[in-house]
Amino acid sequence: MFNKKYDERLSVWSSFRDSLEESNDPLQDVIDFYQQAPYVSMHTDPYDKNAWPSAWELLDENRYCDFCRVLAYYYSLQLTERFKDSKFEIHINTTKDQTFYTLIVDDMVLGYKENKAVDLKEIPLEFKSQVVHVMTKGQ
Repeated sequence: MFNKKYDERLSVWSSFRDSLEESNDPLQDVIDFYQQAPYVSMHTDPYDKNAWPSAWELLDENRYCDFCRVLAYYYSLQLTERFKDSKFEIHINTTKDQTFYTLIVDDMVLGYKENKAVDLKEIPLEFKSQVVHVMTKGQ
């Protein structure tokens, strides 16, 4: 998908979101989908919500830093019927030597482990949320 033109990316992304409605593991599917995205170094300020690209801007820019991947997970899930009543939070987390960007969907965490979602109870105590963005429908 990520090597296609913008209009084609929109169409593929729409079909992908539709597939999440019936998926056996939609969280893993969204992680796997964005593993294929072109990776860049940090280019979006995670602290300034007003600077975040919309879902459509993100698709148009087609550049995914660690934080933009978390945004992409959020947009992909939030725009489905299946997750319409889910609680979403984007966290900026720190350990003593690293920063992580995570998406919490109900009681599951995406972005802590690169290739899989984990239960919130599995997150170590030293993993501190420095900033929490509670996401509402339409953000």
